[in-house]
Amino acid sequence: MQRFKHIVLKEIIHIRRDKASMIMLVMMPVMFMLLFGYAVNTEVDHINIGVLDNDQSYESRELVRTFMTSYYFELLAYYDDMDSVNRALDKGEIKTALIIPQGYHKGTLSQEVAFIVDGSDPTVARTALQSGSLIAQSSHLLSSSNTFKTNVWYNPAMESKNFTIPGLMGLVMQNITVMLTAFSLVREREKGTIEQLMVSPIRSYELIIGKMLPYILIGNIDFLITIFFGTIWFDVPIKGSFLLLILLGNAFIFSALAIGMLISTVSKNQLQAMQMTLLIILPSVLLSGFVFPRDAMPRIIYYLGYAMPLTYFLDILRGLVIKGVGFSLIWRQTLALCAMTCVLLTVASIRFKKHLE
Repeated sequence: MQRFKHIVLKEIIHIRRDKASMIMLVMMPVMFMLLFGYAVNTEVDHINIGVLDNDQSYESRELVRTFMTSYYFELLAYYDDMDSVNRALDKGEIKTALIIPQGYHKGTLSQEVAFIVDGSDPTVARTALQSGSLIAQSSHLLSSSNTFKTNVWYNPAMESKNFTIPGLMGLVMQNITVMLTAFSLVREREKGTIEQLMVSPIRSYELIIGKMLPYILIGNIDFLITIFFGTIWFDVPIKGSFLLLILLGNAFIFSALAIGMLISTVSKNQLQAMQMTLLIILPSVLLSGFVFPRDAMPRIIYYLGYAMPLTYFLDILRGLVIKGVGFSLIWRQTLALCAMTCVLLTVASIRFKKHLE
């Protein structure tokens, strides 16, 4: 028992000395419970809707008001033409669109109200479709002569795989690339070879980028593998440009590797590196919209998702794969990825420079 007691006391001392791990072990359950509790929500409401009112009558305004008072929809904007509606749907600014034809107030048979739903996220699409149809059926403003036609775009069958497979591509790429580089400098430190780097004339940013380059090649190979399985095995076609997908995939690989490098410069050992990697990977599953619709999250959790590179890459992936959009509609997400990469690499270089000094 004495020997056993000494072993226990020795381990307690080690744990007490590793304050960074202690803080993470205490904070992780608190953070995860709060994030999971608020983010895990499949009940979607306040779905963004755009309106094209070609009638501009009292009846058409009342129809719009009926949708807005239903709690399920939130008016984002009125549009002047169908091209503006199409563009807003392509960019993902709105998830639904209500098109009211000219002469709607007359109630003639030829006047058909169109309700368009973005089907790229089946969870949001089903809620929008059911809610919109119920509102139309219960509305006294839609007489028997006015028809209400629903239209699901991008993913008409609302197949879940068309939504989850592109998201899975991004998630797999993030997990692999972050983990690859998170242990890079930590291994050097634990093996004692970091001292050789300290006395060498190499600059911190040269070391960071030099260590990333081999993993960029590995990341591209893995990305091609995920594309192969997504398109061939799971039969999810890429509707947009394949070349653009590869180019923007590299932008994401850079950002994920930069996260791993930053973790590697902060961590003192491989255990800390693993803990910090989990702190990035697990919240990104929730906050990026990989599984649960971001529209259903509280505003503060929704905006917190913008701190994750995966959030932007999932928009890019689903835009290219499901909607087939061009670069003009996803350049903001690309710019955000590049900006985050520059910031992360700069911080990682500064932190490593301090270690060298």
